Amino acid sequence: MAISSSSSIPSRQLFINGEYRQPLHKKRIPIVNPSTEQIIGDIPAGTAEDVELAVDAARKALSRNKGKDWPKTTGAFRAKYLRAIAAKVLERKSELARLEALDCGKPLDEAAWDMDDVAGCFEYYADLAEGLDAKKKVPVNVPMETFKSHVRKEPIGVVGLITPWNYPLLMAIWKVAPALAAGCAAILKPSELTSITCLELGDICREVGLPPGVLNIVTGLGPEAGAPLAAHPHVDKISFTGSTATGSRIMTAASQLVKPVTLELGGKSPIVIFEDTDLDKAAEWTMFGCFWTNGQMCSATSRLIVHENIAEKFLQRLVSWVKKVKVSDPMEEGCRLGPVVSGGQYEKIMKFISVAKSEGATILCGGRRPQHLKKGFFIEPTIITNVDTSMQIWREEVFGPVLCVKTFKTEEEAIELANDTEYGLAAAVISDDLERCERMTQAFQAGIVWVNCSQPCFCQLPWGGIKRSGFGRDLGEWGLENFLSVKQVTQYISNEPWGWYQSPSTKPLSKL
Repeated sequence: MAISSSSSIPSRQLFINGEYRQPLHKKRIPIVNPSTEQIIGDIPAGTAEDVELAVDAARKALSRNKGKDWPKTTGAFRAKYLRAIAAKVLERKSELARLEALDCGKPLDEAAWDMDDVAGCFEYYADLAEGLDAKKKVPVNVPMETFKSHVRKEPIGVVGLITPWNYPLLMAIWKVAPALAAGCAAILKPSELTSITCLELGDICREVGLPPGVLNIVTGLGPEAGAPLAAHPHVDKISFTGSTATGSRIMTAASQLVKPVTLELGGKSPIVIFEDTDLDKAAEWTMFGCFWTNGQMCSATSRLIVHENIAEKFLQRLVSWVKKVKVSDPMEEGCRLGPVVSGGQYEKIMKFISVAKSEGATILCGGRRPQHLKKGFFIEPTIITNVDTSMQIWREEVFGPVLCVKTFKTEEEAIELANDTEYGLAAAVISDDLERCERMTQAFQAGIVWVNCSQPCFCQLPWGGIKRSGFGRDLGEWGLENFLSVKQVTQYISNEPWGWYQSPSTKPLSKL
């Protein structure tokens, strides 16, 4: 049974200073449903002038009433707003999930799961906000009794949050929730490809009475809205999730002002499967690791490294699993793979597959549009074998439902293959030998390691990578630290003078 996708898309404006405002240039960007290729609505196209208004609103939110309305309130005060937002998200869960599926093409069941995670993330950071009150002034022992010291944690200020299109609302909330919990004011710039649910967040903030200017939402193209935000002199920090190329440009812009950045960038993550594992368990986790979210994950374990003793049998089993995946309109019941997000992304992925074939790789299954779907940006789940480590398909991030495969003989060879990448976001190992799993965990050059699974994500745990996958961490307590600055306070408590210099009121030493 299909759920109707013809319902209207809310027509929203930019959300600045607690209200919706038309962009100054009055331009809009069409929304294309990736399942039908039809235009189903539009979003406002913000520019540098709108970013200016949003930054001004954020700065005023921090200074209003000498900061007592937001940054200098208690964490418990801010937590009430975060919990109220979480409750509204759950109230609107079915509608938000529908809009998300229409906008980015992910299966409706996945989008609904994302909304649960959005609410859970707000609840988690509400708890951490309350915990901040006890940590606001932490004493530190120093080795001189004449001094008393403590450390304060304070909001870093106005933050720019630039987020991707694969988890439109969820990855925005990974940044919004801790930023608000910390007492910052934020400007959220979501991807122009998937901004619908982020604009709806503005309506929720208005409903719960979030103070004006604490969260501003500016949609628009990257060069016209994202770049001015990253380079703005009155934005104190940028947190970005997206491509490595864009992250590099943001880092360059921020460096001109010595502005801190947190970057969660691309990946080309391995999943290593040893010969002692259950083939069906390994097959399902391999699929989930690469085909979840239509393969559009920076953390996708898209390089399958399988022991040569089981490779042929495992791949046969894997293909039999893949053939049962329901590829359809995301609104159809049981859909497990929808379209990729845009025509541009579709062409890019198909070119990756074509280049792999031209370089001598074998398309074991998939690699084309499903025959029963004549419209939409659909690509069958694809497995590519006979891959050499010099090939583009092994080295570059595809960001689509494409898995490439290599075999190994020894644990040492598996480690070498796994780490053979300029990225370092995630890695997975599947084996019944837990001691071996521990060795692999320590050997992987990655910020995230999964053992006997792939892709589980909990807001309590740090998320981020090393090498060209970026630096800094979202989520967990580490995500909150992104938006706090640390201030040392040291007090001289003795009644005696310091005595390093001779006082002019004392007599000079007599000559001998």
